[in-house]
Parts: sequence; structure tokens; C-alpha cells
Amino acid sequence: MAKIGFDNDRYISLQSQNIRDRIDMFGGKLYMEFGGKLFDDYHASRVLPGFSPDSKVKMLLELKDEAEIVITINADAIEKNKRRGDLGITYDLETLRLIDAFRDIGLFVGSVVITCFTGQPLAIAFEKRLNSLGIKTYRHYPIKDYPSDIPLIVSDEGFGKNDYIETSRHLIIVTAPGPGSGKMATCLSQLYQDHKRGLKAGYAKFETFPIWNIPLKHPVNVAYEAATADLSDVNMIDPFHLEAYGQTTVNYNRDVEIFPVLNAILERILGESPYKSPTDMGVNMAGCAIIDDNVVCDAAKQEIIRRYYNACCNLRQGLTERSEVTKIELLMSQLGLSTKDRPVVQAALDKAEITAGPAAAIELPDGRIITGKTSSLLGASSSMLLNALKELAGISDDVLLLSPTVIEPIQAMKTSVLGNHNPRMHIDEILIALSICAATDSVAKMALDQVNMLKGLEVHSSVILSRVDEQTFKKLGVNLTCEPKYQTKKLYHT
Repeated sequence: MAKIGFDNDRYISLQSQNIRDRIDMFGGKLYMEFGGKLFDDYHASRVLPGFSPDSKVKMLLELKDEAEIVITINADAIEKNKRRGDLGITYDLETLRLIDAFRDIGLFVGSVVITCFTGQPLAIAFEKRLNSLGIKTYRHYPIKDYPSDIPLIVSDEGFGKNDYIETSRHLIIVTAPGPGSGKMATCLSQLYQDHKRGLKAGYAKFETFPIWNIPLKHPVNVAYEAATADLSDVNMIDPFHLEAYGQTTVNYNRDVEIFPVLNAILERILGESPYKSPTDMGVNMAGCAIIDDNVVCDAAKQEIIRRYYNACCNLRQGLTERSEVTKIELLMSQLGLSTKDRPVVQAALDKAEITAGPAAAIELPDGRIITGKTSSLLGASSSMLLNALKELAGISDDVLLLSPTVIEPIQAMKTSVLGNHNPRMHIDEILIALSICAATDSVAKMALDQVNMLKGLEVHSSVILSRVDEQTFKKLGVNLTCEPKYQTKKLYHT
């Protein structure tokens, strides 16, 4: 049974109430810049065991009668077909996916704002598509010397040029398909235009990490630095909060650097800024729901090691710079961590050395480690997966789970029809074959019933896996790491 270090129900209750209090503070209307992932926040669930990946959505559902979603998307991102790295889809398609996802759970999506609009053809085409779908769209324009020229920004030639977003709820959640979409500028533009119309409104920011009320070098905060190593984000003590209140809190460099400018903009719009520090702007209550610090510390340390392996593999594939790996190595050194602190790593490497081929290892909930090797029929990951399912179901190792009458046609299809040179079966193919066998074989059914038990387990491969296996592990909820090397010396890998 996985240990719990975070009280999810307490978090949802505290977070909802804190947002309501902030709405009241500004007289009934709040523009809330929503950072990070609203859906499927698996980073938070990994470093805060007990945090549900959909916690933020559940929290918003507590406020759904008061909440309205506004999605911002940068016109340049549309024009350049910018993609989300985790989903592999363009920002415009991600915007449509977000609208569907919000609507599916009963949240009201009011509009989409196309920011930095200068007449980009693809942005215009996307705007027309949204309008044809019945979705309100607005245009916001680039402001020269933003954010330094405050008199220009807070004027009719700055924020005043933007379309005014018509809203109907007390809580306006401004979110986006990815970073650089203009969420903060959209919130401030609305504040300016509301103020000109004599409407009371305020601004706040909701980001889960870094957690402001735990130590700077707490493993959970360090894990956030590891997760954003490619962005060069650095956690730091909030100097404005320390000076104003004599209290040490944690924020990150971009918020600290922009605060004097943001504060000046708020003063110019509202007459007086409601905030004395970037920490003041935030509404995050995650730190107040940690119930076992040792559990979350251990979980965060494991996440840092996983991030290290991910960065190493990205470097090997030419997807990142050496500086990202170096930064995470430094973070690991600060916490006294090494790859030896991840038990499945050595188990996979030992198996690979013994078999002189790729190998994989998985750690079961009770701490047992099961390995798999490469064979003529199965890749190491597929072999490991079957071995793990047998172990979880209490099936003897010498029992054959997959019938040759099921496997052989799959292999024939792969090699003879689809043109694959390698007949070894991927994880998804193994699971499909097991499902077919389970229809007539009770033992195979016992093994198949254990698949949900794999969620949250740790896996390590001695080589970089194929995209297919990597994605299947992700769907299973397995925490995968790989050695930064390929099985072969070929230049092209799929």
C-alpha cells in the first residue's frame, strides 16, 4: 500500500475557501492567472503522494457556479504551429481539447483570447474556426516595450487598444495551452478596462509550485526546479515578502523579477497596489495539506532522480542542452542523491550484464523487484511486464500466459504485412494478446486483472525504449526511466 503524505480533501476545501476570500477582498470579481496543469497534474501527484491528478479540477468544481474560463493563446504560437511536448499536439488543437475537457465536467468556457495579434494568417483562420463553433474570440495586441514602459502600457494606447472581454461570473480563470500565452497581460488588461468602466476587480495568481510555505531547499521545491531545468527557473526567497512582513517565503525568479513592474502597473490601474510581495499575489494552499513530511520528501527525491534520467535521455536524443543535465546533477548533489537511490536502476543493469542484452526492472508495491530480458519473442519491457503480472497474480513463473496461436498471427502481421524487421512484441501488443487469451484462459484472466496494480510503480530500462513502449507505460501510470543509450548503433531510431 503506497504511503500517503498529502490530504487531498483538506487541500480542496482550503483552496476553494482561499479563492472565495480573495474574490471578496476585491469586492466581488477576481481575475485569476492559472499556471501549471489544470488537468492530469501528475508531477504534483508524484511529489505529494495523496494529491489527486485532478485535484485542481475538483477544486474548481466547488466554485463552478461562480467560475468562468478564459483561454489565452499567442498568435505567434499558432503561426509557428507550436506544440505541447507532452501531448505532441499544436497549441490551437490543445485549446480545443481544453474547451471540450472543461465543458465535459460542467465548467463554463466564456471565450478565447488571441494575444500578440498582428494579423497572422493562421491566427485569423483559427479565430474563424472558433467563431464557427460558437466560441467568442477577442484580440489583444502587442504593446511596445512591454512590460517596462508603464505609462504606455496603462493607457488607451496600451491595454486600452485590446478588445474588452465580456464576462459574466465572479471568478475569471485565465488559463492557456502552454507558457508564453499572455495570461498575466490578459488579466491586467481586463483590470484596466474594468477600472475605466467603474467596475471593481482584482488579480491573483494560482501556481502549485514552488510551495511558498515550506523551506527553499525542501525536496518538493527542489523537484520543481528539476522539472523546470530546461526553463532556467530558480527558486528563491521572496525578498519583498521578507522586507514587508519579516517572514521567509519561497517564490521563483521570474515572479520576483517582474514584481516591481507588476506592482507599478497595479498602482497605476487601481491607485494603490493590494500586494506587498509576489507571495501575496498567490492563493496556493498545497503546503497546508502536507500531513507527512517524510513521505513527500522521499517521493520528491525519487522524482528528481527520474527527472535526471529524463534529461539525460533527451540530451542523448538531441532534444535538450547539457546545461539541463548539469543543473539537475547539482540539485541531486545538494540533497545527497545518486542514481543508486533508485532501486530498479541497479536491478536492470545487473540483469543486462548477466544476459548481455537489454533488460528492464520493476519494483512491486511490497518492494520486490522483478526483471525481464530480451528474447526472440519479447522485448525486455514486455518480458518484465508479463513476469510482474504473474508475480502479482501468484502465478508460477513456468506457466505460459500467451498462447502461440495468438502470438504467431501477430508476429506474422508485423513482419510480413506491416514490414517490421523485428518480430518482438511491444507492450501494447502483449496486453492485447493477453486480453485475447483471457477470454478463454482463466490463468491469463488472473494476470490481466492485475494490470491496474501497475499504476505508480517504478520501472527502469537499460536502454532507451521505443516511443510505443514509452507511451504505453505512460498510459499504465508507470514511472519510467531509461539509461541514456540505444540498443543499437543505428542513427535512426523509432
